[in-house]
Amino acid sequence: MTTPSIVPTGIHLHPDNSRVLVRTFIPSDTTAVLRIIERALLTEEQEVTLLLTDLHKQFGGRHQRIEAAWRRSYSAVRSHIRHEESLSEQRRLYIGALFSGEYALESAALFNPSIVPHPDQSGLAEDELRFVMSLRATGEGHISSITFRTGVIGGDHSIRLDGRSSHVSAPELHPDPVFSRGVFFRKLAEMEFDNHWTQTLKQSLPDRFTRGELNAAMLTAKGATRTTMRESRRMDECIRWLAEANYEVRFDHSIPLSERVIFPVSPNESNGIEDARFVMFQEDDGAINYYATYTAYNGRAVLPQLLETSDFDAFRAVTLNGSSVRNKGMALFPRRVGGRFLMVSRQDDENLYLMESVDLHVWEEARLLRKPMESWEAVKIGNCGSPIETAAGWLLLTHGVGPMRRYCIGAILLDLEDPSTVLGHLRIPLLEPDEPLRNGYVPNVVYTCGSIIHHGKLILPYGLSDTSVTMAVVDLAELLENLDPFREKE
Repeated sequence: MTTPSIVPTGIHLHPDNSRVLVRTFIPSDTTAVLRIIERALLTEEQEVTLLLTDLHKQFGGRHQRIEAAWRRSYSAVRSHIRHEESLSEQRRLYIGALFSGEYALESAALFNPSIVPHPDQSGLAEDELRFVMSLRATGEGHISSITFRTGVIGGDHSIRLDGRSSHVSAPELHPDPVFSRGVFFRKLAEMEFDNHWTQTLKQSLPDRFTRGELNAAMLTAKGATRTTMRESRRMDECIRWLAEANYEVRFDHSIPLSERVIFPVSPNESNGIEDARFVMFQEDDGAINYYATYTAYNGRAVLPQLLETSDFDAFRAVTLNGSSVRNKGMALFPRRVGGRFLMVSRQDDENLYLMESVDLHVWEEARLLRKPMESWEAVKIGNCGSPIETAAGWLLLTHGVGPMRRYCIGAILLDLEDPSTVLGHLRIPLLEPDEPLRNGYVPNVVYTCGSIIHHGKLILPYGLSDTSVTMAVVDLAELLENLDPFREKE
């Protein structure tokens, strides 16, 4: 048995502690919030001006929109301030600064990349490809977010990354996002909130409704039905949680993609947005959308979610529905197959499964695709990003976990017309963690969330021990030749 030759690109991305985001920090103790505000209100106006001048000197050069961040933090506590209309703009900014702080996005790690073609391919030579690479950035408290890098793959398969500054910017949260009634109430039913109250609420809403319309309809439904105070509170909390889990954000187009960060927004993401698997999805009419499956983590439970965008300016996060939406690591095929959406998943934290659906947001069917077979994947297997279409079949990179929790990258080949059929697989790893790069935040791990093919080569970015990222080039024909015909072990 042999493995295809792996050609390193020389690119190695390390965590950068200078990339800091301004976050709102509010004490959980309301009385502490009130005391902080009281001290700010007692400060003389002249001193407030001097304090703000000093804050601009200390932090203005590190952030392009520092005052916008302070205003967001002020808005989060303004309900605690009496007669706030009398406050000067300076004092409001100062109060906002008191409830703000810097967060180093990559202070712990930068890893688990995925890569897709950039929406803008203008200004390139005929044999070049511009790409977007997403990365999982992890900082204090192990909170993960999504950052981006862009670059160009040359005709000779050389890779050059675009330059970037140390600035990072979070997007603006859409104040009144739109929801699909069918998807929203299906999720409520899955959460066992399907009763007379929710049916009354559902009937009062249009097929697509805003959060403002939802809030108004909830008041009407409460008045039209009889529920106990406890039941009303539980339903209210559940509906608001679901509404917050489905959100929309937008970046200003002038902000370079490499300076954008998608930081956790909803409560179910409070401890991180993990392992986004981006795929460029082509609709039947040729239209292009980008989707990313990711894991929302709140410190106790994981929830698979979907991120949708057409331009990397505006993003929509939605919950996924159905009995097959479980565990981590769901990866969407880049087009429909036989008129249906397909995803690869790991339903049981051990085996690979194939999911099918006519609705991108609802997944009920899952069937076993492949069990662990080799010693290096004896604990469990999963995908390493979306399947890639080749003339020979769907190439699916996999990860295998073996003895000592050692993560390796493998590959299998699925039939183009019937992806439930496994045609071939690598008997030995394509990539495995070796010296000197096996040490890191989580040792003995190589892992990727997506690769791309360009002119007969597999461009493979991957994480090293959950700490940093490198990139390699693999000859596609050689990789396919090394796949053994698949025979299930008895």
